[in-house]
Amino acid sequence: MSETIGVIGLGVMGSAMARNLVGAGHDVLGYDIEPSRLTTLAEFGGEPAHSAGEVSAIAEIVVFSLPTTDALAVVAGEVAETGSEGLICLETGTFPLAAKEAARDLLAASGIELLDTPLSGTGLQAADATLVVFASGSEQAFERARPVFDAIGRSTHYLGEFGNGSKMKYVANLLVAVHGLAAAEAHALGIAAGLDPGRVQEVMEDGVGSSKIFEIRGPMMVADDYPAAARLDILLKDSRIIREFARSVGAPTPLLDATVPNYEAASAAGLGDLDAAALCRYLEELGGLER
Repeated sequence: MSETIGVIGLGVMGSAMARNLVGAGHDVLGYDIEPSRLTTLAEFGGEPAHSAGEVSAIAEIVVFSLPTTDALAVVAGEVAETGSEGLICLETGTFPLAAKEAARDLLAASGIELLDTPLSGTGLQAADATLVVFASGSEQAFERARPVFDAIGRSTHYLGEFGNGSKMKYVANLLVAVHGLAAAEAHALGIAAGLDPGRVQEVMEDGVGSSKIFEIRGPMMVADDYPAAARLDILLKDSRIIREFARSVGAPTPLLDATVPNYEAASAAGLGDLDAAALCRYLEELGGLER
């Protein structure tokens, strides 16, 4: 039996999840502060709401897909005021643990349960429902929300107590950030050496030096075309969060520490709104390289 699922935040990730939930047969009620996104929601069969509070007053499970900790705090406050006791909310972003814990505690005071469920994947994976979910919090709430996870992703990992999902996402995005720079550096070296980028991509994918990030972002580097499946500025934001968390638990991160300044420089060069693969363009410009 389908449930009414709410989605608050209809950007690249939220809109794709809403579309896949509609495709799975759920009634989807969505809200975003940007009116054009509500129009898009209606076009693929979702129902636009007038506020986050309206979503939480009607839906049985609500997905948060929000851009900032400030947005999370505002939405959690609205949902706490209007949501019914027993409502389950899924926080899918990559934020500091303290921000998620504050939202959890605020919602819990109203009898609403928040799960920490960050997602591994870009907008491309969100679009074709191949995200990987790192879920943490109450196991009972997790089981109730399983149909949502099944609709938006290819696999879901239940990781226990609240916060473990975010911790696992920190590990994942550390690898994403480092591998992304490594892929860009490899392509820049190939270009400097006079090799055809397409041939480099083909040969490297066949060897032990490849990675999923090389396979996902490498073709963008080959084409020098960076549609924002996962914006560089978002990965920079995530990397700073990971770096601070690593310092708080005493984990050395020499590669991440070397990686972050390159993302910062690429952002300062005006590439922040492109996909993170645009690091390759930054390195080409830094080295004065010509294809």
